[in-house]
Amino acid sequence: MIVLKTPVEIEVMREAGRITAGALRRVGEAVRPGVTTLELDVIAEEYIRSEGAVPAFLGYHGFPATLCTSVNEQVVHGIPGSRVLCDGDILSVDCGAVVDGYFGDAAYTFPVGTVSDQAAALLSATSVSLDAGIAKARPDMRLYDIGSAVQKVAEAAGFSVVREYVGHGIGRAMHEEPQVPNFGQAGKGLQLKSGMVFAIEPMINAGGYDVKSLSDGWTVVTSDGALSAHFEHTVAITDDGPVILTCE
Repeated sequence: MIVLKTPVEIEVMREAGRITAGALRRVGEAVRPGVTTLELDVIAEEYIRSEGAVPAFLGYHGFPATLCTSVNEQVVHGIPGSRVLCDGDILSVDCGAVVDGYFGDAAYTFPVGTVSDQAAALLSATSVSLDAGIAKARPDMRLYDIGSAVQKVAEAAGFSVVREYVGHGIGRAMHEEPQVPNFGQAGKGLQLKSGMVFAIEPMINAGGYDVKSLSDGWTVVTSDGALSAHFEHTVAITDDGPVILTCE
C-alpha cells in the first residue's frame, strides 16, 4: 500500500531531510586523501545527534554504521572502517536521519582529490540523471517516467544503470511502497499523486550494470570492477511539482 503524506507530515520529513543534507555536507567538507571512512561516519553521527535526530541506518536490519561509504567499484552499502581514502578515489556516501518517526534519505558521490576524466564524467552524468528523474515526479506523470528519464541521461553518456537496487517510497519507514526503478518505459507504471514521497536514487556504473555482494553481507560492487556513482534525494510530489526535502 502506498501511503500519501499530509502537508504536516511532509514538513516533518523536510526537517529529517535538512539534517540528512547537513550531515552529507559536513562529510563532504572532510573528504580528502588520508581520511578514513570511519572518521567520516563519526562526523555524520555526531552532527545528526546534535540536531536531535537519530541516524536512520545505524542498526537498520543490523547495519553497523551511520553512513554507507562505497569507494570506487563499490556501488552501495559499503561499511565505514579503517579504509584510507586515496587521491583519485570516488566515494559514494548514503545517509539518513529520523525525526519524530519520519525518515530522510540522501546520497552524494564525492571526488577524492583529483579524479580521472572518466570518474568526473560518471559523477556528472549520475547527478544530472537524478535531476532528470526528479523533474518527472509530478502528479501528471507515471512511475516509470522517472526511471526512463534517469536511464536516458546515463546511457547517453555511455554508462549503465544498476537494475538490482532501486529507489523507494519513504515516510514512517525507510522503505515503503512503491519501488522506484532507475530504468523503464516512459508512460508506464502507476499514476503519480500529490502526497507521494520517494527516495529517488540513481546508481550508475562506468561498465556493465551487473553487480554482486561481498562476503560481509552488505557491500555491493560492480561485477566487472568498474567505477560506480550514487546520488539520491528524498522528493515529495505536490500539485506544484516536485519538492526536494533533503536540502539545507
